[in-house]
Amino acid sequence: MIERLILATHNQGKVREFDKMLAGLAGRIEGAAEHNLPEPEETETTFEGNALLKARAAMTATGLPALSDDSGLTVEALDGAPGIYSARWAGPEKDFDMAMQRIYDELGGDIEGKKAAFVAVLALAFPDGTEQTFEGRVDGTLSWPARGENGFGYDPIFVPDGFDITFAEFDPADKNAMSHRARAVEKLKAYLSNE
Repeated sequence: MIERLILATHNQGKVREFDKMLAGLAGRIEGAAEHNLPEPEETETTFEGNALLKARAAMTATGLPALSDDSGLTVEALDGAPGIYSARWAGPEKDFDMAMQRIYDELGGDIEGKKAAFVAVLALAFPDGTEQTFEGRVDGTLSWPARGENGFGYDPIFVPDGFDITFAEFDPADKNAMSHRARAVEKLKAYLSNE
């Protein structure tokens, strides 16, 4: 069990979420804000690279094991975009209506049924130099117009394979149970259970 774990995020909601998910595997989970850690610039070109960069920065600054995540939506017909830039496409105001419209525009309106995936990578960095990454993904297709009130980000235009409703139309508990982040967390939990 990890006694103290730094979660490389300033989002307190995410800290509480991971605290629940990792109960019994991590003693105390502390957010980056508790340590006044700056957010490192994400300069890598992959989810894995950015997740590792954030975990290493938090671990180096605190001397404690650190966990971070990087996630986003990849669209096959856009060569994987928005990908690592998923949040940036929404701009400083986090306007995901604008970001979804951009996907529609970039595809020239030909969006229905295009292959897409939500990807999340968790990275764990230890002071002894040990590093591990865990990837979760949910494959699906795009749908237009946006539908559903429950999700956030790109959820209203993403239909997971095997379903005919968008992530934003799912009951939040059902979506969270099968999300890309949940799949990455399951791999992380399996790893921590064996440590």
